[in-house]
Amino acid sequence: MIGKRAGGFVLVGHVRRPHGVHGEVAVEVVSDAPERFRPGAALSLLAETGARQTVEIFSSRAHHGQLLVQFVGVDDRDQAAELRGSSLEIESERVPPPPPGSYYYYQLVGCQCRDVEMGVIGRVTEVIEDGGGLLLQVAGDEQAVLIPFVNEYIKNIDMQRQLIEFELPPGLLESCVSPS
Repeated sequence: MIGKRAGGFVLVGHVRRPHGVHGEVAVEVVSDAPERFRPGAALSLLAETGARQTVEIFSSRAHHGQLLVQFVGVDDRDQAAELRGSSLEIESERVPPPPPGSYYYYQLVGCQCRDVEMGVIGRVTEVIEDGGGLLLQVAGDEQAVLIPFVNEYIKNIDMQRQLIEFELPPGLLESCVSPS
């Protein structure tokens, strides 16, 4: 769920809406590191306009599957409403390396996918959790396909070259075409 952005930033949350009248916002968290949202933590806030600023967390608390967060200097509902739709990010250097053989979703997005028989399939545009495992949405020249990200199909992953090589069963790609 962590997504990489241009400029070396990693997505950790989405500001959804203001909450109450004292400047809190509801945040959809896309990070598995809850300390990122502790009081005093600094995050990069990327507005929908493209403007970026550093914000400091004043308070945060769980609420109905989201966090209610108040930033230092955001003291009322109007100020909080201006943050709606913003992304909360951290510098990629602040993300610890994953365990060996594991990858963060943001590392997979942008990788070129190639099958040993068919050649280049396209690039990963999204990593999807579907309850049965992970799917890579791979966009090619003509269409997008959903490829199960399972060891049985993976021949090699080269993060230096941003390349994922698959050995897919015949007919799998045709059955995995995304309707989008």
